[in-house]
Amino acid sequence: MTNFTIRGWRTQVTEEVVSEGIVADVPLRKVTVAAVIQNPFLGDYVEDLSEAVEWSVGFGAEISRRAIEALAEPVQAYGKGGIAGVNGAQEHVIAFVTTPFGNELRKASGGGAAWISSASIVGAAGTPLTLPLAHKDALYVRDNYDAVTLYPGDAPRPNEIVVAIAVANRGRLNSRLGGISAGEVIGKDGLR
Repeated sequence: MTNFTIRGWRTQVTEEVVSEGIVADVPLRKVTVAAVIQNPFLGDYVEDLSEAVEWSVGFGAEISRRAIEALAEPVQAYGKGGIAGVNGAQEHVIAFVTTPFGNELRKASGGGAAWISSASIVGAAGTPLTLPLAHKDALYVRDNYDAVTLYPGDAPRPNEIVVAIAVANRGRLNSRLGGISAGEVIGKDGLR
């Protein structure tokens, strides 16, 4: 089994209280947690990335635990993604955030009938990554169409990967464009 070394963690917490001059009854909290991982797939093309997929289960549980703990409220929306350093490939990131990883985020979030929106890129150290957010149980909840930007500091170095998740406690402040509300979610098909 390949040794996946985590160099460090990044946690960002934002809380929005006022939007358009209106004070929110419930502030919008967004948490992004990222791990900086040594990329073991550098060099020539690697066909089989399954070791990263297998490893991502335990890793997904840990990164999800950290995000839920930092949010300190029930999760209503989530997203995932990552950045491969310039010596890596986008596919290397995706190997870490497939369904086994996502299932751990779903479990930690208390449900998760909806698919998890994702973004992945190749970039230099300090490249920001905007992670999409959507309701965890129903994609048709427009109030939760949102995003949060991760600023990873000195990562990823050329031979690293940044893998991140984002969680939020509610939809956008002052959302008012219709559709079903979070209170109307059935949560069976991941859409409504």
